[in-house]
Amino acid sequence: MIEVKDKQFRSYLSRAEISVQVDRVAKELMESYSDKKPFFLGVLNGSFMFMSDLMKEFSASCEIGFVKAASYEGMETTGVVKFHEAGKLPIAGRDVIIVEDIIDTGNTLDALTNFLNRYEPKSVSVCTLLFKKEAYLHSYPIDYVCFDVENKFLLGYGLDYDGYGRNIPEVFIFNESND
Repeated sequence: MIEVKDKQFRSYLSRAEISVQVDRVAKELMESYSDKKPFFLGVLNGSFMFMSDLMKEFSASCEIGFVKAASYEGMETTGVVKFHEAGKLPIAGRDVIIVEDIIDTGNTLDALTNFLNRYEPKSVSVCTLLFKKEAYLHSYPIDYVCFDVENKFLLGYGLDYDGYGRNIPEVFIFNESND
């Protein structure tokens, strides 16, 4: 058990489990994109750990960029997604791979794909560490998934609770019995 701010969390996914799945997904990406010079687009802040580990295993030529998406306050989504590009997005005519820490309702992904369309990419694929199938409300395909997870609040490995816990190197789940 760990405590972050005023909430208790219990272990959910270990470093070793995460590493195995990140390696697997990186190999799948290498098979699909090693000859295409893709543009990996990390969604900040949550994807930074996953993106870093994933890119260490993707050995082919590629570019990396980031976009910041914000839609959460505390443990609740606001329902409004805002984006801020971290530099230029040279993706016109390119194969783009969105890298997310977690996809739950898919509202951020839906807003992001609409946002990216103005840049006219050749293709857009989605790669996520965690996917909450139960919560997903959209039809956009999720192409690369490390873990299908419960529809519960998760923390660590880039995911936060009110700005805290992103630096924890494994994933924890909210301990509802102590709420």
